[in-house]
Formats: sequence, C-alpha cells, structure tokens
Amino acid sequence: MAASALLLATPGAAHAANNSNSSSKSANAKTSGTKAAKAGGSRASAKEARGVKAGSGASKTQPQAKGKRSAVAADNAGATRPARKTARTAAPLQEASGAEARLIGVYELFGRGKTREALAKAQTLVRDHPNFQLAQLVYGDLLAAQVPPSNAMPDTAGIARLRGNPAMVELHEESRRRLQALRERPPAGTVPSQFLTLSTRSRFAIAVDASRSRLYLFENSDKGLKLVADYYISVGKSGTDKAVEGDARTPLGVYYITSSLDPRSLKDFYGAGALPINYPNPYDVRRGKTGSGIWLHGTPPQQFARAPLASDGCVVMANPDLKQLLRKVQIGATPVVTARSLQWISQPQAEKETKKFADSITAWKDARASGNEAQLKKFYLPDFQRASRKPVDADAVLRDELTYAQGKRVQIKDTSYLHWRDTEDTMVATFGEVFEGEKNGRTRRQYWLRQGGEWKLFHEEILG
Repeated sequence: MAASALLLATPGAAHAANNSNSSSKSANAKTSGTKAAKAGGSRASAKEARGVKAGSGASKTQPQAKGKRSAVAADNAGATRPARKTARTAAPLQEASGAEARLIGVYELFGRGKTREALAKAQTLVRDHPNFQLAQLVYGDLLAAQVPPSNAMPDTAGIARLRGNPAMVELHEESRRRLQALRERPPAGTVPSQFLTLSTRSRFAIAVDASRSRLYLFENSDKGLKLVADYYISVGKSGTDKAVEGDARTPLGVYYITSSLDPRSLKDFYGAGALPINYPNPYDVRRGKTGSGIWLHGTPPQQFARAPLASDGCVVMANPDLKQLLRKVQIGATPVVTARSLQWISQPQAEKETKKFADSITAWKDARASGNEAQLKKFYLPDFQRASRKPVDADAVLRDELTYAQGKRVQIKDTSYLHWRDTEDTMVATFGEVFEGEKNGRTRRQYWLRQGGEWKLFHEEILG
C-alpha cells in the first residue's frame, strides 16, 4: 500500500513505503490513518461565508475529505513504481519556512525510506498545527503505510471514491505545487521581468506566480532586489485575469499595497489581517475592468491553508506567513505584481529595459522645461487623465506643467519602473522631482502605454 499524498510528492515513495511495510507490526495503523486524514481542515461557517460581499475576494475553505482511507494503492492509482535511484537524483529542494519546511522534511525522510522518522516528524507537525489539512493527510498516509502488505487488502471501490473526491484532488494539487515551487527555483541573480528598477524607498516588493501558487518576497537595497522568502498562496476559484465584479478571478497586473486592515475589525474569515491593493488600477479602468476589494489576507483560525484555486479573487496565505508579510510592507510603497506565470530576467536585462524607458522620461522632462507646449503635448494621449477630485483633461495638465516648470531645471530621483506586458505594453513609473535651488518637490506616479514604438502618458497621480 503506497501513501497517496506521499506517492504524489516524493520520487521513489512507493518503494520506500514497501520497504517500511516489511518491518512493520502495526495492525491498527490503517484505522488510525483514516482518523488522522479526516481530522485535517474544516469548513468555514456558512454564516461567515454569507457575510462576505460578492466580488470582495473572500476565500472559500477547502472541503473536508470524506474518503474512508487516506492511502491509495499505487497500481490502482495508475502510478508506476520508480527505481530506487530516482529519489537520489531528484532536484534538490529549496529550504522552505515554518510549517511548510517541516512538511517538506517529512517528504524527504519518507523518500529515503526513513518512514518511522518521517512519522515522528509528521506527528509533531500536526500536533503543532492541527488545522494544517495537508499535513494531517500525510500523517494519516504514514500511519497507513505501517500496515504489512499481507494485511493491506485492496479496496477498489474505496480507491475510486478517493480518486474522485474533490477534497483529495485539491490536497494533491496543493502538495504538487508546493514541491514544484521549491524544486524549480528562480535562476540565481534574476528578478521578475516587471521589476526593472525600484527605488530604495520601497524596502520590499512582492510578486505572485499563480501557476505555482507562490508569493515571492524581495528585499530592496542599493545593491538591488534580493529574494528573501516565498510562500504558498491560493488565488481565485476561476483562476486569474479578473475582468468583472464577482467573476472569482484574481487580477493580473502591477499594483501597490494601499492599506493594512486591523484583524480586530475583520471577520475571522480573513485570519491575521488583510492588505488591500489598488485594483482596479488606471490601466484596468482604461480597459473597462470592474470589481473591488482585492486583498492579500489570511485564513480562519480553524484552517491553515486553502486549495490552490479557492478564493473569490484575493491572494490568500497561511496566517503565520501573512504575519511575516505584515511586518515588512509599506503602505503606498510596496509594489505587488500578480502574474499568471512569472518570467525571470537578469540584472543586465533589467538595466537595458530601464534605459529604453528612462530616455522617454528624460525627453518628457526636457520638453516641459523648454516651455514648448506643442512638443510636450506629443507625450500625452488624447484621453489622458490626472487623478483628482475632479477629472483634469490633457490640455489643463499641459498648462499646469508649463506653469509649474517655468523653465527651471529639475532633478528626477527615487525612480521605480514597473513593466507590465500583456496585449499591450505598459509602464508604471514612480519618481520624485526637485527643481534646482529648492528642497522639496512632487512625487508622481505615471502610467505609460507604448504606441507605435513610442511611450505615451495616459494617467498620472500626484502622490505628494
């Protein structure tokens, strides 16, 4: 009998399980494993779920597994038994953090045939995190793996029920994505392609890869971005690319953290807290996208993590992971990239792309300083808007800029360029500007669109 979660996660697991079975004497492990698997996770109350506004990005909980057994026979599951050397040649795992690190340690011990050690580690893990449903399933699998082969009679009907059980499918997918993200690491010295340059005023940056159910946290310094942590996350039930209110999708794009909500003001449904982002951003609005209330938030106390596709549009994290994030983000200054699949580029590539766009910013600045309205107007799309209490059109902005500049030389500093490319090519530029001889100036956030090989402004916010 091969363990279902472990067989999926660990190369050579079936062989390891059979080796451990031959020395096992526990005739009651099968029953114990069933109880342990059923103990994992619980459904959030219907009252909490009803209290969440549609389109707010609140997550559903994983349904509780109802199978009679937590182990699935390898032959009946269609799995082939890999050779012993497979486990030794598997890609090395990046060290995870917290409860996930301990779960991965269980996988590795089991893959090396150290089933009793894996069982002991799993037992302490579920004791410390009784709401970690995947860990409960793995613990149950390890208990079931103690059953001697002669006593482990196949139950074809039970196996079929498990294979068709949505809860079991979700747990297997969670397990697969956790391990995939830890085995397939970003290349050394690379950053997500959206992060061309980031001002050191932004001390941290966040990138979400929905295909891997992973959130990457970067620390920023004068030496550039450094990946310091990454966490398992869940996204929308219907996937990504949010378009309309209530479509249960997570938006794709470049955003900023806009606030941090006190958990005491929230339902338990949101766990340790919530970090709203500015969806829909000006590019989303330009394309007619709707919806609101997209947050990074936690889980109810009774549940450790959700299935990979489980929210109404939010990015959902385990509460211990969210608490680490809450200590690092800066309101209005921490960017959040949400991508279907992150593309990673080298620092020289990022610098090359930065130079191309920085030339457009310089040309815009020079046209303004020259006082030439016709030249400056070439940088603005006809439907340009500046964020304010009342919409301000392009002509009014041009007059304001020419009056504001008054032919003075200006220094641009603390620049951040965030590149987003889908059906169109856009850039979110944030920078400060100080005129020569002055101590204070403006901070701007501009949204640019590439048209016909040239960058054009379509939206701007004056941040301070």
